[in-house]
Amino acid sequence: MPYDRLTPDDVTGVGLDGRQVLGSLVPTSELPMHLAVYRSTDARAVVHTHAVHATAVSTLVTELPLVHYMAAALGGPVRVAPYATYGTDELAANMLRALAGRSGCLLQNHGTITYGAGLDQAYDRTAQLEWMCRLWLTASSVPGLTPSLLTEPQLAEVTTRLHTYGQHP
Repeated sequence: MPYDRLTPDDVTGVGLDGRQVLGSLVPTSELPMHLAVYRSTDARAVVHTHAVHATAVSTLVTELPLVHYMAAALGGPVRVAPYATYGTDELAANMLRALAGRSGCLLQNHGTITYGAGLDQAYDRTAQLEWMCRLWLTASSVPGLTPSLLTEPQLAEVTTRLHTYGQHP
């Protein structure tokens, strides 16, 4: 269903057992992927998109190059899950492997998936991932130049610092 036509009455709820508990619309075809995240992580919210820049990057590399330190906010270098048909257990399994130790990944020739402690965090992670993909595509498109990338030690230093990043109540 087109997202811009969805209303609160169109929300569908599904239990971890896959049984529909809310709404009258058929659940997403990506239910196996969503359930796999909830069953395998501490996720309280999952966001899956077909964002343009992230999807483009998923067709080019097996891991988003470390073009920005905010990769640390997703757990490290963002992996690309190998392609599998949407809605399949194979895609869910590929995604889980790419998510290992991460809170987001790219899905080859498909899009993104991120998760978080709540919808705001999951969405913010998706937005950050799309931004990093756009940044890498933009920087790598300059003829004759190659973007500088962070090293693993630089990323490790940022990972430590991120524990105190932002506003804390």
